[in-house]
Amino acid sequence: SCIKSEARFCERCGTLLVVKAVEDRERPCCPSCGFVAYLDPKVAAGVIVTLDGGVVLLKRNIDPGFGKWVFPGGYVDAGEPTDVAAVRETREEVGLEVEIGELLGVLSYEGERVVLIVYTGRVVGGKLEGNFESQAVATFAPRDIPWNDLAFDTTREALQIWVAQYGEMYAKERLLC
Repeated sequence: SCIKSEARFCERCGTLLVVKAVEDRERPCCPSCGFVAYLDPKVAAGVIVTLDGGVVLLKRNIDPGFGKWVFPGGYVDAGEPTDVAAVRETREEVGLEVEIGELLGVLSYEGERVVLIVYTGRVVGGKLEGNFESQAVATFAPRDIPWNDLAFDTTREALQIWVAQYGEMYAKERLLC
């Protein structure tokens, strides 16, 4: 399958690109100079972090996923380590300073350009509060995660992995609080 290209013109000669089969895939190519525009993935990083026994989620105030829930995360800047990006996104989106725990997963899907790197995290400072990107921020016990209102397939998959590995521990912790 061909991922929708953002490249329309050849970066070498400026000619309008055409899509043709190259190396068993459809890729944008220049009919004038032969340049092939390889469409690299966008890397995103996120953190599943708990506070008061619940998973921290934010309700998106921007597209894609407007009005749906996600854990803190976003695109990695060029030259930025993925764990540093995850910490930065968490601070920006929900006001929490976190320490990265372990790598929970690297998630991607055929036909999608985003590769999501998900970590676990521990709160080390800050105050839970949203920014312009969120309509709301909240914590959810594993049993209360809004599964039908999650923004992305990667959000669902990462939370399912987290619940399978850690959910029971946090459910017990929340009962003790």
